[in-house]
Amino acid sequence: MMDVDQHVARRIRDLRAHSQWTLERLAELSGVSRSTISAIERAETSPTATVLHKLATAFGIPLAALFSEDAEDAEPSPLARFADQQTWTDPASGYVRRQVSPTGADPAIELAEVVFPAGKTVDFNSPSRRVVHHQLVWMLEGEMEVTVGDEAWRLKPGDCLAVVLDRRIAFRNPTRKAARYAVALTQRTPRTS
Repeated sequence: MMDVDQHVARRIRDLRAHSQWTLERLAELSGVSRSTISAIERAETSPTATVLHKLATAFGIPLAALFSEDAEDAEPSPLARFADQQTWTDPASGYVRRQVSPTGADPAIELAEVVFPAGKTVDFNSPSRRVVHHQLVWMLEGEMEVTVGDEAWRLKPGDCLAVVLDRRIAFRNPTRKAARYAVALTQRTPRTS
């Protein structure tokens, strides 16, 4: 299994090169400092979910795309064995994200599993404007509070929340037990008149 920090570092370097952006330009677009981006690209630091979200938003991609394989780098397969699924731990909150989608799946749809520690919060405060991301959050175990803009929902096992990621979204586990949920994410380019 690959090293996640190395993989994320390479993805960000490749995306920046593909966009023909300097470190300064990506810093300006994302609100993440040039020095932090440089350290991430060299895999010298494990970025938080919030920082990765800002970088993904600058590129106009969902955060999940930073963890997925490039089509040219991965051997397409319709099956992703549990033992081969990539996991990443947010160093700030301790939440663990597992990339569930097989490399042979439609890249427009991403599926992930999240285990979210008790009492922790992650706030994604930089919505994408270039691409509209839609997300389904399906609670499997425990409870979570999800706030989208000014609306908040408390999710319990079996609940499923549909969210358009066009404004601030925050995830909070207000309980004393870890929560587990699945996230399905898709994207759509906004229509122009």
